[in-house]
Amino acid sequence: MYESLLNLDPIRINFSESGSFVLNFVLAFIMFGVALGIKTSQFRQLAKSPTPVFIGLSLQFIVLPLATFILVVILNKYITPTVAMGMILVAACPGGNISNFMSHFSKGNTELSVTLTAISTGLAVFMTPLNFKVWGGFYVNFISKRAGSMLQPLEIEFAQMFETVFIILGIPVILGILCSKYLPKISEKLQRPLQYLSILFFIALVVVMFSNNWELFLKHIKYIFVIVFIHNLIALLTGYSVASLFKQSDKNKRTLTIETGIQNSGLGLVLLFNPKIFPSELLIGGMLFITAWWGIWHIVSGLAISTYWSKKEPAPKAA
Repeated sequence: MYESLLNLDPIRINFSESGSFVLNFVLAFIMFGVALGIKTSQFRQLAKSPTPVFIGLSLQFIVLPLATFILVVILNKYITPTVAMGMILVAACPGGNISNFMSHFSKGNTELSVTLTAISTGLAVFMTPLNFKVWGGFYVNFISKRAGSMLQPLEIEFAQMFETVFIILGIPVILGILCSKYLPKISEKLQRPLQYLSILFFIALVVVMFSNNWELFLKHIKYIFVIVFIHNLIALLTGYSVASLFKQSDKNKRTLTIETGIQNSGLGLVLLFNPKIFPSELLIGGMLFITAWWGIWHIVSGLAISTYWSKKEPAPKAA
C-alpha cells in the first residue's frame, strides 16, 4: 500500500493558470452562496446559548486536527508523508458549504449549523493556516526523527496561506452577509439554487482536474477510498461522541456530527494549486488525491447519515 501511494506523489495534474482562476472563482462563488443564508441576527443567539457553538468550534479547530494527527501517526507505516499532510490539510479547513443543507435535512439544529458555518468560516482565515502549520510541523518532526532526514520540504508560507484564505473565504462571505442584510428577497431566492450548483460545480472540477490522470486515479482509488473513509468516519464519530459527552440535545448531536464530518476540501484544493504556497517543485500528488476524494466522499457520507436521521424524529430534549 505504501509503495502504491508513493507513486501518486510525482503525478502533476495539468491545471493551467486560467484553470486555477476558475477553481478560485468557483469556491468564492460557493462561499458567497453560503453567506446568503447568514443573518446578523443569528450571531446574537451565541450570547443566549453559547455552549453548543463553543463545542462545535472546538471540534472544528482543536479536536478534529488533533484526532487527525493521532490517526496519521498510527497509520504512518501504511501512508506516505504527502497523504498524511493531505489529511492534516483537510482537517485544518473549516466546515463544508453543504453542512447547512444536510443539518436541515437530518432534522438537526439548522440555526446552530448556520451559526457555526458563519463563525468557523470567519475564524478559518486565521485558524486554517495556523492548524496546518502547527500539526503539519508536528508530523514533519515526527517523520524526520523516524526517517533520519526529510525526503522533501513540506513547510508552507503562513502569510501567503492567510492571504489566500482571506480572499477566497473572507471577502465572499462578507459580501454574502451584506447582500443577505440589504437584499433579503434576492438572497432568499438565490440561496437554495446556489447550494445545489455548488455541489455540481465541485464534482465537475474534480473530474476535470483528474481527467488527464484518470487511469492512475482509478488504479489507486481503492487505497485513497479506504484512507478517506476511515478519516471521515472518525470525524463523524468524534463529533457525535463529544456532543454526547457534553449532553447535547439530539438535534444538536446531529448538527455537531455533520459539522465535524463535512469539511471544505475545496479550500484545500485552492491552496494546493497556489504555487506561492506549494511550489511546483514539490511532489504533492498524494495531497491532491486525498483532498479531492474527500470532497466527493463527504457528500456521499453526509447524505447517507442525513437520510437515515431524516426518517427518525429527534428525541425530545430532557427537562
